[in-house]
Amino acid sequence: MHTDTTDFISTVPAPPLQEKRKLLSSLISAGSFDDFVKHIFWLTEHKASSYVCFANVHMLMEAHRDKEFNEVLNNADVATPDGSPVSKLAKLFYGKQQERVAGMDLLPRLLQEAAVRGKSVYFYGSTEQVLEAVVSKAQQELPSLRIAGHYSPPFRKLTEAEDAAVTDMINRSKPDLVFVALGCPKQERWMAAHKGQVRACMLGVGQAYMTYAGLEKRLPQWARNLSLEWTYRLWLEPRRLWKRYLVTNSMFIFLTLKQLLQQQTKNPA
Repeated sequence: MHTDTTDFISTVPAPPLQEKRKLLSSLISAGSFDDFVKHIFWLTEHKASSYVCFANVHMLMEAHRDKEFNEVLNNADVATPDGSPVSKLAKLFYGKQQERVAGMDLLPRLLQEAAVRGKSVYFYGSTEQVLEAVVSKAQQELPSLRIAGHYSPPFRKLTEAEDAAVTDMINRSKPDLVFVALGCPKQERWMAAHKGQVRACMLGVGQAYMTYAGLEKRLPQWARNLSLEWTYRLWLEPRRLWKRYLVTNSMFIFLTLKQLLQQQTKNPA
């Protein structure tokens, strides 16, 4: 892995992903699922420090409400269309098919690719119990995978000294990929704040640890295709999530219809 502090090395080949599309207030990367996989490993080879966001409806709405967070999302090296509504929105606005690239699907694929490519991975965030389950499954299924380390930070803001120590600990383990599970928008802010400090490609995977380790089930593929995963999350945590989904989903629909109406007004048939 490169440890220089420059953003790009010389004679860098063109990256697999070169287009971002504006969806509501945010810039979301476009490409096939395989293109995203290739681009993430391109980042490990050609950028000393980078970060990847997985944009679902919740993240788009957080970015729409918070300009500072929108900058965090827009400045990401990659922002995948994580939720089915986001990938469908891209097709609706731009007329091009866009695969869903969810963190829950990309995490296992990246681990498989890392094992094949000889890349090392680090798991940051969540609880020690969850991390142990993730590491155990990865070691069992991918014995050749290089696991650089894992760390469960305290559920409070770290002091500057603690944060510096954690950053140093991660860098000393020399990972290529750092998977971050702190929840949105905390994990995205953490990655943006540590770009240029953590010498790796950071990926904010959120709940993907839980599904990868088998601690939380996913809906069948047909239900995911119908964008029903939010209903399952709501069923699991109704007290915590009912307000978020009621407000967020309603606002997402409103803003989508508003933008479509504006487009029709500008470009009447």
